[in-house]
Amino acid sequence: MTEPENRCRLVLVVPDIANADERAAIVADALRGGDVASVILPQYGLDDGSFQKHAEKLVPIIQNAGAAALIAGDSRVVGRSKADGLHITGPASEIADAIDRYADKLIVGGGNAADRHTALEVGEERPDYIFFGKLDGDIKPEAHPKNLALAEWWASMIEIPCIVMGGTDPASVLAVAETGAEFVAMRVGVFAEPAQAPSIVAQINALLDEKAPRFED
Repeated sequence: MTEPENRCRLVLVVPDIANADERAAIVADALRGGDVASVILPQYGLDDGSFQKHAEKLVPIIQNAGAAALIAGDSRVVGRSKADGLHITGPASEIADAIDRYADKLIVGGGNAADRHTALEVGEERPDYIFFGKLDGDIKPEAHPKNLALAEWWASMIEIPCIVMGGTDPASVLAVAETGAEFVAMRVGVFAEPAQAPSIVAQINALLDEKAPRFED
């Protein structure tokens, strides 16, 4: 699998599916579609035990496809499932705590950065990335304009990479790429029709290959 190093790359957010085997099969299929930098697994409404079982099924599938597996939820699940990192949806203080505990072992990023002030607070903790939007924030075809504006501001002045939540339309990845963001996250846009997920991942990569701006070395 080739990894585009000089343009915005795709991050997948796993859909909310209660059956672990069904969920694992859908994600595995999607990952066959092309380049995916990382996959974020939210806890949604699962209790900790069920979340652990889902993670143990999904993490090796994600890693075998060459992507990083990031857990959003119970931090104990990260170690037990041998995931690559922890996605924090809370404030900068929560990111700071996670970095203190796991920085040498895991990818740590995220942050509930809904404005510039909060984004800078998160940035001061030196996470591996910052996330603009919510993991379930893809409720319209296009990415949220506020997140696009934050990403453009951030990418122009801060070296810490950013991930921006896209919309429900796969083509929304291009507006994210044009901000200078390193990564675009997709959930409904890829998984709304699970059988189509591999071809949509392929289409997104083709679109980014053709039209996304290139980063300077």
